[in-house]
Amino acid sequence: MTDLTKDNLVLFPKTLDYYQIQLTKMLETEQYGEAKTMLNFLLQCHGEAERHHVEWQALLGWLQAAFPDSLDNELDHEGAEVEREDELDEEGWLKRRVIERMQADEQFIPQLLASLEHVEDPEQQLFALGQLLYADHPDIELVLKDWLERSEISPIVQFRGLQTLRKLGAEGPISFWREGALCTVEVEATPLHFSEFPYSIIQVLERLYQAAEISDPTLSYFAEELWKECVQYAYGTTIYQGMIEDNDSVVDTWAAALHQLLLEKLHSKNNDEWTREQYGITDELRFRYEQVLRWLRHYAVEPRPTN
Repeated sequence: MTDLTKDNLVLFPKTLDYYQIQLTKMLETEQYGEAKTMLNFLLQCHGEAERHHVEWQALLGWLQAAFPDSLDNELDHEGAEVEREDELDEEGWLKRRVIERMQADEQFIPQLLASLEHVEDPEQQLFALGQLLYADHPDIELVLKDWLERSEISPIVQFRGLQTLRKLGAEGPISFWREGALCTVEVEATPLHFSEFPYSIIQVLERLYQAAEISDPTLSYFAEELWKECVQYAYGTTIYQGMIEDNDSVVDTWAAALHQLLLEKLHSKNNDEWTREQYGITDELRFRYEQVLRWLRHYAVEPRPTN
């Protein structure tokens, strides 16, 4: 690849999301060599990617410092091991790897828990939570609850922390900070899968699919990924309470705002007259629709890790 080609590397938003998802999976499955290679590539990219450069550079530095011996020769080793274990599903494989690490090093779990406290990079925090999900240790529940309640962290990381607690069998109320406000949820009510969210959340996508089916079918794919992130981002807040109201007008309002945001991001269509007409956003609903759209725009420009 020539220097000129490198200078012209630009990632589209959805391509950027794809690489972020793949990077998270590499970290969760301990494919540190591949993660290092991808980070080096991503750091050459411009456009939307540039706002992640500081985060990626910090993650790359952490990998080089934490795993100096495994980075260079890991690719062949990991590839062979995955091939030998291709009959196992990913979750089973991850669980086995965590158990092996626990048996080999009694400090493995305490170090993972400590990393949540001492690192601020959301990617590293997600990486630690992804392993704690399959661990069995008496300190995990107490430390996770204390960590979530004590300081404000990335909303996506907060949600993953709640999911981890639920999957480990924790129950009862837990409070956490979001933009200066204290939010409280029941751990056992935290959805592990999108299908477990209230039906109104799912209806937003169904409503958008109907509207986009003829005008722009490809919009549906982008809508699904973005909406799932938005719901996780809002979980437990007053915004989320508005999302789950059992009311057709609420579904129409959120679907319309999500559709309009995608039109702005993908096609630079800022005039929302067509969108409002398509979803029946009357004058009575106009104010709430604009509030929702403003929140979605704020979410869309916030730097955030992948789920």
